[in-house]
Amino acid sequence: MIITTTNSIEGKRIVDYKGIVSGEVIVGINVLKDMFASVRNFIGGRSKGYEEELVKARDNAMRELEERAERLGANAIVGVDIDYQVLGADNGMMMVIASGTAVYCQ
Repeated sequence: MIITTTNSIEGKRIVDYKGIVSGEVIVGINVLKDMFASVRNFIGGRSKGYEEELVKARDNAMRELEERAERLGANAIVGVDIDYQVLGADNGMMMVIASGTAVYCQ
């Protein structure tokens, strides 16, 4: 399946628009990762634990997006956008939403 942020696919012609699809993932960050992230925030540097969780969440959202498009009979998704948000009273949850338009192209 072709997945792109653009509204068209070079060398392909969109022949059917199947609809808007999205993949949503909400993940919690555990206490140890929060503790190490707080230390990193104080001394500076990258938070490997948060980065790993973010990559996993994004990959899962993209996989869900693709599965939903396939169920509609699409062979591509155009106009993909990925949004990230922090949720929860203590900002201990991350939400990743991937959305786009499922299409069939030739």
